[in-house]
Amino acid sequence: MKRTSVSFLAAAGLVGVLALTGCGQAGTGDSTTADGRTKLTMWTHSAGNPAELAVYQQIISDFNASQDKYDVVEESFPQGAYNDAVVAAAASGDLPCLLDLDGPIMPNWAWAGYLQPLGIDTKITDALLPTAVGKWDGQIYSAGYWDAALSIFARKSVLEKNGIRIPTVDKPWTKDEFGAVLATLKAAGYDTPIDIGAEDKGEWWPYAYSPFLQSFGGDLIDRSTMLTADGALNGSDAVAWGTWFQNLFKDGYANANGTVGNQEFVDNKVALSYTGVWNALASVDAVGDDLAILPPPDLGTGPKIGGGSWQWAISKGCNDADGARKYLEFSFQDKYITQFADQQIVIPATDSAAQASKYFNDKGVLRPFVELSQKFAVLRPETPAYAVISTTFETAAKDIMNGADVKSSLDQAVSEIDANISSNDGYGFKK
Repeated sequence: MKRTSVSFLAAAGLVGVLALTGCGQAGTGDSTTADGRTKLTMWTHSAGNPAELAVYQQIISDFNASQDKYDVVEESFPQGAYNDAVVAAAASGDLPCLLDLDGPIMPNWAWAGYLQPLGIDTKITDALLPTAVGKWDGQIYSAGYWDAALSIFARKSVLEKNGIRIPTVDKPWTKDEFGAVLATLKAAGYDTPIDIGAEDKGEWWPYAYSPFLQSFGGDLIDRSTMLTADGALNGSDAVAWGTWFQNLFKDGYANANGTVGNQEFVDNKVALSYTGVWNALASVDAVGDDLAILPPPDLGTGPKIGGGSWQWAISKGCNDADGARKYLEFSFQDKYITQFADQQIVIPATDSAAQASKYFNDKGVLRPFVELSQKFAVLRPETPAYAVISTTFETAAKDIMNGADVKSSLDQAVSEIDANISSNDGYGFKK
């Protein structure tokens, strides 16, 4: 995931209707070109990301030139409008054969009948980071070329000046140590010691902050059944997380009124920045060798970060799924994965692509993100209910940030999530 707000609301609101009416069938893949090739329409959310789109266009050009049976035709959308476009196309039976999707929404769309199992060579998916492979109901439905990771940025000189230990992957800051770090930095003159991005909205909230909840020992849902959030999101560990989260703002350690991005850290207005790999290269350019890319703190059960980014899927009604699979198998060459990584600064999904990367190889300046992803990444819950979990958690966490009673806020979130699961007959999960 990149730190650009993504809304799952449209998918959550319409999915029940689509499932009941049997919509979500694709109509593309049945037209041909003048020279007799089968057209495969491909949708991507990358209209606002020229670096990403350029790699897709190169892959498509190379694939189309490599054979004479299929012709992949790309259509790009702005990310903010993309989910709405997919849901509308599903309702009218007009999905493309190939579509990208943000990993956490995949189970919702698979359950609703938008997608079919991916079915590409397992040698490809076996080589990918686990967080770059999307599974639903025991089958692979999506796969991606990259993942993203969060870390804490710091200046080594600031930490050393204030007698603060530089944490490592093997020895991260503990909860108490992290609290002492924030207090020390505030006393050193930083009005707001850490930027955690609370001014952002949408999917950033569960992506960034549910790993803190999980590090405390709570979670967004009981993953053993996927049938309830009770106990996971409102139990004692979750309440401890909510109290800690609220106190970050109450004690003046974090601010809800900053600016989206990493500029406050670059300008040394904050000492620490909880941010993602997509901001790392600009920080390297600004801070140089003084930049430290640190793991998140261990708040009780080990450090956690969010995993799962944009991936590719095949629509259920694609009438030439074999052609779509041939394109995807072609596209997962390491050279393309490395291009994605180096041109848009994301973590390559294969180790061999990472080794070929300018930034993510063993000696690359951004190598720490590969290690963070491998060791600490946790997927958001692989359930169709995630569309509701995401927005419900955001609301509860924002209420907590703004001073609401922690237990009451979490109980309300659990009530809403469980009601959605119950109204959809458990989304297929059974006790």
